Formats: sequence, structure tokens, C-alpha cells
Amino acid sequence: MNITGLSWETILILVGSVAALRALQLFLDFRRLLASIHHLPGYRTILCSSTTLGDLFPPTPLLTLGHDHSWLSKHSPFAEKGLDIISSAACWPKAKGMLFIANANVIKDIVWSRRGRFPKPLERYTILTFFGENIVASEGNEWKRYRKIITPAFSERNNRLVWDATTRIMLDLFDTMWAGQEEVVVNHSVDLTLPIALFVIGAAGFGRPISWTEDSVVPPGHQLTFKDALHTVTQDLTIKLLVPRWAMGLTKRFRHAKLAFDELHRYLTEMIHERQVSQHKENNSDLLSSLLSANDDNDLSKDEVKLSDSELIGNIFIFLVAGHETTAHTLSFAFALLALHPDKQEEMYQHIKRVLPDGRIPTYDDMPSLSYSSAVFNEALRMFPPICIVPKRSAEDTTFTLTDVDGTLKTVVVPEGLNLTLDVPALHYNPKYWEDPFTFKPERFLGDWNRDAFLAFSSGYRGCVGRKFSETEGAAVLTILISRYIISIKDEPQFSGETFEQRKARVLQAKSMLTLGPTRLPLVFTRRT
Repeated sequence: MNITGLSWETILILVGSVAALRALQLFLDFRRLLASIHHLPGYRTILCSSTTLGDLFPPTPLLTLGHDHSWLSKHSPFAEKGLDIISSAACWPKAKGMLFIANANVIKDIVWSRRGRFPKPLERYTILTFFGENIVASEGNEWKRYRKIITPAFSERNNRLVWDATTRIMLDLFDTMWAGQEEVVVNHSVDLTLPIALFVIGAAGFGRPISWTEDSVVPPGHQLTFKDALHTVTQDLTIKLLVPRWAMGLTKRFRHAKLAFDELHRYLTEMIHERQVSQHKENNSDLLSSLLSANDDNDLSKDEVKLSDSELIGNIFIFLVAGHETTAHTLSFAFALLALHPDKQEEMYQHIKRVLPDGRIPTYDDMPSLSYSSAVFNEALRMFPPICIVPKRSAEDTTFTLTDVDGTLKTVVVPEGLNLTLDVPALHYNPKYWEDPFTFKPERFLGDWNRDAFLAFSSGYRGCVGRKFSETEGAAVLTILISRYIISIKDEPQFSGETFEQRKARVLQAKSMLTLGPTRLPLVFTRRT
């Protein structure tokens, strides 16, 4: 049989020749890649894990590092190679290399470098701009412009508002939803922590207090309440990120998610316009009001451009995502760790009693004294970092110098354009910086500790501007909860024969979508007598 004058045999030969040439090209490109990094030990795979296809698979030797590689591996690959920088080289769809870094000094040099030596690979962040350009998905002068306007919003006034709002939300929980109950069972911790974080964001982020029992009426011009829109958006963010726009009408859940995103965008637009009219009449300290105030023309020099409504919404949305899920998941892990270690929980309770001997409600001014609460929150962040990797890229040929496991000085060659991954779990579980890294020890954060080896909020010039917001919320929730309740793991018949280590592994099992979160974490809260 012939096709356009060519026999099947000829076509097969042509296809085979093209495939062979493509394979040869991939092989040569792969060899050049390895030569450019001086064959630094590490992983050699077919698929690059930073691609969508490579991330779909579980970790599979030779195929891909897979989803959650850094979290699952922690520091073990670095220990095996004897160096806190290892390489990854993949050959398909094109040769692509990467360095994984777990050395605190090298990471410090990267995050504090100037002149744009190690920028973000922005193509990995464009999906976060669907509400508008923002501080996370920006670099260079654009990032500086965002930071100058945004940073003042995260003020001491706002931190105080965060503490006060968190206190009100927790007391409201005790007095309404948990009223009259000596024991409260929560089948999955995030069913408690996500609403807490949501309500804090509503009050301290948008100046919109939300209660546990409010019977909200949908306002005119809307189809969902602000609370429901905010809740759905934070729950279904992955749908928005992964499902193409044309497919958002295919299922009931997709349609509801689309409606929630449209509604939240409408609410944010209305709030911005309302505050722009009233901000000179009111003295609010929530993030939105503070951001609008900082964006006022009078506060900018003549060569600076204020944020557009789209940019305001984009940045507020990033605060919503970063401040909601990350804090909620960290609190969930903190609850679990305290439940698994009742001695540490009792130590925390006694510390709170020493700071607040009369049992009064703690205020923001008490936060520096409530150091054990902050230490528990930090230890949960160390053991379960919400963001496991911080991607960077080398904008120039350079080198990193560090010592290997034997104390020998090593130089790692970094060619221009090479992707770098600041490996947060590997850094946080590196025994060079953290003694017994797999052991829950809040007290490690009570004395001197290596701040360069803690990357839960990133670090350097691109460190999280909302760090104090999260720390304040975390300390307030833990202090108020532990002062009134004892946390334990829910006993379930199907797990009656498990050992402590088995129980620990089960309840602390985690996976990441946008951020690292618990898989299933059943807890019991018993009122203190």
C-alpha cells in the first residue's frame, strides 16, 4: 500500500530515523547538561518533576522524582551523597537540570543576593495571577513597587487587630459551638482550623467579622454570602488552578467554584470602592484599609504608579491564600503534635498559667511572654513546612562553596539559567542545624537557634511580608485553646492495636496540593476542670 507515493516501509524508516535523531539529540543535550554541572551527584530521571507531567506521578526511580519528593525524602538524599547540594537531571521533553539545596549558608547567600542574581522563575507563578498581578508573581522593579505599597499594611496596629480578632473568634467558638460540651470530637482537624483562619482573615484582612452561628442573608446583587464565597474559594482553589475555563461548567462542583470566584471578585471590588470613599472618614487597621491608605497618591512619589484595582485584588487574594490555608494547616499539625506528646502539652499549659496566673484573657502585649506558644507554632512549621520548595534560577555563571560530610571544602559549579530549589524539608531536617530533627522539641525555639536554617516563611529580601500576621494568629489560637482544653487523638476501634509510632505516622501523614496539609487528623478536645 502506498500513501502519496510512499510505501509503508519507507514511512516507517522515515519515522524511525526522525525518532533516532531526536533520541540522539536528547542524549547529547543530557550529556552537555551533566558536564555543565560537573556531574554533581544526584538524581537522573526521564521526566523533570517540575513539569506538570512529572509531578503527576508518585516518586518512581529513573522515571521522575514525582509529587512531594522533597517532603517525602527530607534530608536523606543529601545524607546519602554526603553533601548538602545535590543535582537532578532529566532528559525529556528536553534536558533540564536543577540543584536541590539544604545548606543554610548557601541559601542565605541566595536569598540575600542583590542585582537579581537569583530571581524567581516567574513562569511557575503565572497561574496565581488570575485575579491580578501580585507581589508573589513578580520580580525586579515591579516587585519593589508592590512591596513598598504593601509592607506598611502589615503594621503593629494590624498585628494587634489579628490578636484581638483571633481571641474573639476562639471565645465565640467556646461559647456557642462548644457550649455545654465537656468533650468535643473533630473528625478532621482542618474542619476546625480552616474556619478559624477564615474568620481571622475576614476580620483582620477585610474588616468583615464573621461569627460561627450567623444566619447570613445574601445581599442584593449577590448569589452567595461573603462567608460562603470566601470558604468555597479557599476550599476549591485547586479547581481554579487546574481546570481550564471552558470546563468550569461541566460539573455542579465546578460551576459552584466558578460562582464563588466570581462572587469573591465582586465582593472585593465593592469593598475597595467602598473603602476608597470612606477611608478618610474611618481609622481602620485591617489589611485592605491599610493597603488602600498606602496606595494613596499622596504617599507615592511622582514617578511611582499606584496599584490598579486589579492589582489590589490580586494582592489581597494572595494574602487570603497565604494567610488562610498555611496557618490552618500549621495549627492542625501543632494540635496533633501536642496531642501525641502530652508532656509537652502540659509544659505549655503550665507556662501559660505562669504568664497569666489570674486566668485572664491574654492580650497582644502578652505575646512576647507567651514564648512557649510561639515555640510550638515554630516547631510545627519546622516539622511540617507549608511550602516545601522555594524555586530560584541562576541569572549568571557562579559557584557555591560548602563542606561535605567529611569536612572537605567543595565547590559546586552553577551555570547561567540553571534552576535552583531551596529544599525546605531537607533544611528543616538537617541534623547539622537541628538536633534530633524528627523529634518534637518546642524548647529548641526558646533559646538561641539558627534562623538561617528556618525557611517556613522563606527569607531574605523575598521573605513573607505576612509572617507576623501568621505568628500572631498561631500564638493566640494555641494559648487560648490550651488554657481551656486538653487535646488528644481520637481513639478508633480499627486502630486499637497500633503502637505509638504507628499512631504517630498515621495521624501525621501529610500531602501537598498548594500547601502541605494533614491527610486525616481526628482529635478530641476535653474541657479543663
